[in-house]
Amino acid sequence: MAIKAIVAGAAGRMGKTIINLIFQNPQIDLVAAFEHPENPAVGKDVGEVVGLPKTGIIVEDSLEKIIEKGDVIIDFTFHKASLEHARINAKYGKAMVIGTTGFSKEELAEVHELAKKYFPLVQDYNMSMGVNLLVKLVEITAKVLSEGYDIEIIEAHHRMKKDAPSGTALKLANAIAQVLGRSDKDFRFCREGIIGERPINEIGIQTIRGGDIVGEHTVLFAGIGERLELTHKASSRETFARGAIKAALWVVGKAPGVYNMHDVLGLKTL
Repeated sequence: MAIKAIVAGAAGRMGKTIINLIFQNPQIDLVAAFEHPENPAVGKDVGEVVGLPKTGIIVEDSLEKIIEKGDVIIDFTFHKASLEHARINAKYGKAMVIGTTGFSKEELAEVHELAKKYFPLVQDYNMSMGVNLLVKLVEITAKVLSEGYDIEIIEAHHRMKKDAPSGTALKLANAIAQVLGRSDKDFRFCREGIIGERPINEIGIQTIRGGDIVGEHTVLFAGIGERLELTHKASSRETFARGAIKAALWVVGKAPGVYNMHDVLGLKTL
């Protein structure tokens, strides 16, 4: 029996992509979708909004109007909106998949606390299967090259992306820091002027914004006489949308708590 999905931000780039892929997947059905009340998509048929034939599903202006219809809410919107959706869902206990970036530490902590008490949540800054394998490879590499290698993360995204650095870059940096016993105090986000010698424990995170770049991440381990570069390049948002749908199928029926794509993909056992 197909699970019933509600998509937040139905008129956004990711929302449209997820909805299109849901209609191609027999394991999951779109039962509702919603947008910000001021979005022009509100009141329109979902098909009209995402470029499909009419579906009979109208884009609503709030989650509360439709939340009881679904088994899982898929949310790639805005950090403040996603937090509010989690607060609403605490009353209903529906499974959630959140791929939103830009959360403050305090906002993300609240989302996680709500999930631990009230609903199962897959929250990850990147739902791509390839990126999550990259994180695992980076962890392994950091263990092996733990001394004598400077680490830099370079991320590139389209000119419309609102937050920097990307959530994925931070995910990679945090994975490295955990392996090496470092913290976010060792992250270096920009360099300018006379900066002096590079600190041994520094983890550099550099940001590029331009054009229509979907998403690129490179982790560079630079030693004396050699360097190793691990790179992932996304050429379509479908990469992230397919991962989100995989997460939605996985999380329904799970106990309340916070999960990520390593749980979904079984990477924690590798």
